[in-house]
Amino acid sequence: MSDLSKNEVERASFAFSIYDFDGSGKVDAFNLGDILRALNSNPTLATIEKLGGTKKKGEKMLSLEEFLPIYSQCKKDKDQGCYEDFLECLKLYDKNENGLMLGAELTHTLLALGEKLEDSEVAEITKDCMDPEDDDGMIPYACEY
Repeated sequence: MSDLSKNEVERASFAFSIYDFDGSGKVDAFNLGDILRALNSNPTLATIEKLGGTKKKGEKMLSLEEFLPIYSQCKKDKDQGCYEDFLECLKLYDKNENGLMLGAELTHTLLALGEKLEDSEVAEITKDCMDPEDDDGMIPYACEY
């Protein structure tokens, strides 16, 4: 844990506290991925499981003292994509180089490449995050944040 700065420990403690729903000082290991993602990490489900995350709620609880080394380990993993990496991938589908791609291609990409998503997960993402398709089935794939 000594490789975490004071600021990183404070940020990790804050993110951890958000998932400490009952104030017990422990979080459900089921939420490990969400906490790590809130700290700008992008671990895969396999990485989360390897670090101690669980697939079901209530199987295991983690204290802050247990979480900080997990966060430290996750920060060292450089094999994580970021927003810019994802955007570069989507640019491959932008045939006219105008910031648009076919909505069907985005759906296919989410279903087939990388850590595969279920149909229901893709439907939720596209419903919540995707602009409606234009008459040609095109959508903007980049956003300002």
